[in-house]
Amino acid sequence: MATLLYRLGRASLRRRRLVVAVWLVVLVGLGLAAATLRGPMSSNLSMPGTESQRAIDLLAEQFPAASGATGTIAVKAPAEGGLASPEGQAVVQGLVDEAAQVPGVVAAVNPVQAGAVSPDGRYGLVQVQFADRADSITDEQREAYGKVGAAAEAQGWEVAPGGEVLAAVPEVGSTEALGVLVAAVVLVITFGSLVAAGMTMLNALIGVGVGMAGLYALSNVFEMTDVTPILALMLGLAVGIDYSLFITSRHRQNLLEGLAPDEAVGRAVGTAGSAVVFAGATVVIALAGLSVVGIPFLSAMGLAAAGTVTVAVLVAITLQPALLGFAGHRVLSRKQRAAVAGQAGDPERAVPAEDRTTFGFRWAHWITRLRIPVILVGLIGLGALALPAQDMRLALPDDRTAPVDSPARANNDLIREGFGPGFTGRLAVVVTGDQPQAVQASIPQVSQAIQGTGGVIAVAPAQFSPSGNTALLAVIPQAGPTDPATEDLVHDIRAAVADVNQVDVLLTGVTAVGIDVSEKLADAMPVYLVLVVGLSILLLMLVFRSILVPVKAALGFLLTVAATFGITVAVFQEGTLAGLVGLDTPGPLISFLPILLIGILFGLAMDYEVFLVSRMREDFVHGDTAQQATINGMGHGARVVTAAALIMIAVFGGFVFFLEDPVIKSIGFALAIGVAIDAFVVRMTIVPAVMSLLGRKAWWLPRWLDRITPNVDIEGEKLRAQLDEQAPVRA
Repeated sequence: MATLLYRLGRASLRRRRLVVAVWLVVLVGLGLAAATLRGPMSSNLSMPGTESQRAIDLLAEQFPAASGATGTIAVKAPAEGGLASPEGQAVVQGLVDEAAQVPGVVAAVNPVQAGAVSPDGRYGLVQVQFADRADSITDEQREAYGKVGAAAEAQGWEVAPGGEVLAAVPEVGSTEALGVLVAAVVLVITFGSLVAAGMTMLNALIGVGVGMAGLYALSNVFEMTDVTPILALMLGLAVGIDYSLFITSRHRQNLLEGLAPDEAVGRAVGTAGSAVVFAGATVVIALAGLSVVGIPFLSAMGLAAAGTVTVAVLVAITLQPALLGFAGHRVLSRKQRAAVAGQAGDPERAVPAEDRTTFGFRWAHWITRLRIPVILVGLIGLGALALPAQDMRLALPDDRTAPVDSPARANNDLIREGFGPGFTGRLAVVVTGDQPQAVQASIPQVSQAIQGTGGVIAVAPAQFSPSGNTALLAVIPQAGPTDPATEDLVHDIRAAVADVNQVDVLLTGVTAVGIDVSEKLADAMPVYLVLVVGLSILLLMLVFRSILVPVKAALGFLLTVAATFGITVAVFQEGTLAGLVGLDTPGPLISFLPILLIGILFGLAMDYEVFLVSRMREDFVHGDTAQQATINGMGHGARVVTAAALIMIAVFGGFVFFLEDPVIKSIGFALAIGVAIDAFVVRMTIVPAVMSLLGRKAWWLPRWLDRITPNVDIEGEKLRAQLDEQAPVRA
């Protein structure tokens, strides 16, 4: 592997104009394809195989007129009984007529006629039905719908349009550029060179541009949720900068040792590039592994993010060497260039001795001396941080946690104020059978069974499909959609109607879908965890030719993810310090966050494991003792890994502080916290302590396994042997 990448790096530098031209053509071509072929992002979280999804599919077939997006306009009269007065009825009817005139609306129902009026006659709900699905609603339609009720508000009424029709796709604004700016500052400080920082950042931005353009170009072919491109951007930008950073750092080290630029690039790509390839492979495995869960929207998210990571790896090992070829020795600081120039002017001059007084070396010496206390403190501290995770609750988000000044939050608050929390999470019961008479005859039994479960405010009269084979009953629970009592109610209703004869009774609705999503993800998580961790352990065993190192890496990841879950629950669910991240209202975590976080964090955790431990392996293979190799690996890698972690934290943090969507906030926060814990606590503290404790045993591999395991030579042992036979290529 190292030899192949060495040749690729040298070839990319020598043909740098061609390499840059090819990547620019790819970027422009995919950009044009994205502009012309980009399809709409979906908010549909379909869940094949669940009862709620079967009911949704049945409704789309039997009630085609009601298959489009829906909206609910909450209204509040200036005084009690206002909706029943002649003046109030005139205002409401005017509002209903106004809603009916919105482009794409096929029906708007007067709350008085529908009985959607609060007991005090002050609040009402106007149901609005669109012809198209929410994904197909245009910005112009949303804008027109959001303006409904201006005339009523002028007369002192409160009007709050809401519903799925206003669920616009979250956009990535210019404020996320602050994360990139922080990353640029970190690069400048790390390298001490604007050229090195600029080359690294330019390379990463081209890579993420190619990845995102390709993603949007495919969005017209594959259905993607609105979170998918944001997640892909998060990861593509973070790993793109990190991978370029590692190769540039090794290239600069090679230049300082007196190698010519083409040789320095070749060796950098051969060694650090090998680590990049295998680190990227672990990320891709973890993300692509989301497909085994069998949930389409989660598979799309994982594959899209895996695609951007793959592009980041390809760009790092091809475009980065080409850009470094244009930069030459300018990737070094002025002081370093002066030292290299002096060395070139005097061939007999020795390469400057390596500075072993840096923080990385001093930290490694301290950790290895106090390894037992360090391990104990690390385990106890991470265990304490993980404690809140035992109370974690999962659900699909509702508008109760939306930003305070958003239309969705205003609508939700007004409905809760007038009708109670249950009206924001209504359930739908679908009764279907082969004979219309059997369906109609079963309705009283179904209604009675639902009412008898407790926790139900009302069951609306049944609505029948044109064929009469299907009936729809709306159920109003007492508790809100994310309340544990509502989850119990869903299970109770399904159990209560299971014995109804001659018909099938299915429970659905946004609340039921969320519960089904959470339960299916919980069932899939152990399988996914075993698959991803197992495959990655095998991959790391192949890379490091060791059994204990991959197992240690996996156990360290479990510590990271447990502590990350605990902190995320404390902030986003329990509300501890929630104001610091701009969260208005705490609530359950989004259903797919745990499994998504496991996939992404595992890949990122293995990044730092590969970058740090590969250098330990490299020095051990080349003759250092296990203890000294551990110190050397930390000494050489601490500065770069610190910079890489800070960059990832900055990129993910940008999505926490500058996007209002609570789902994106929680994902960005969990990733930022997870990277911080894994990089600084697990990989740079616990790992060297454990490696020091294990000594040579860390690199043990049974002989029979050693014989059948391919040698991928990530540490460049074969490459160095080949190059040592040749005359050294100096600048």
